[in-house]
Amino acid sequence: MAPERNIELDDGRVNLACFALQGNLYAIEVLYLREIVHCQAVTPLPKAPALIEGVIDLRGAVVPVVDLGRVLGGEAVKQDERARIAVVQIEGMVLGLRVESATDVLSVDANQLEAPPALATQSGYDAVRAVLRRSKDVPILVLSMDHVLESIYRSARPGPEAGA
Repeated sequence: MAPERNIELDDGRVNLACFALQGNLYAIEVLYLREIVHCQAVTPLPKAPALIEGVIDLRGAVVPVVDLGRVLGGEAVKQDERARIAVVQIEGMVLGLRVESATDVLSVDANQLEAPPALATQSGYDAVRAVLRRSKDVPILVLSMDHVLESIYRSARPGPEAGA
């Protein structure tokens, strides 16, 4: 897998699509995002990697769907009226990320982003590539799309490292 590139800056700004998941706010860079759609029925793929729940038909294209809650090692996203699928493109592949709700699209100054704490990264934590500081509000965790892909790949391998 090619290393994830640096966060894309547009005149010193970063564009982030934000969503809620397991009581936290997460974001991905808008350049990865193709669209956000309402959740729909997923058709299971027999013997697919554990994190691939199945596929959806999105305007004639078959799109694999993963539950981002499970990718991050937590509970599966509840299927309710707020749940969404964020359709992203990573390394030429299109996939859907099921999230609890889409919350916002932000354009923020790059200096508002900080690296994750050293204690976490030195311990091998790589799910979050940046933290968006916000005055008087909780931080937003910017996800590493490399981590998402690697978690899906690992879920296909037999043995103790399978899964998220």
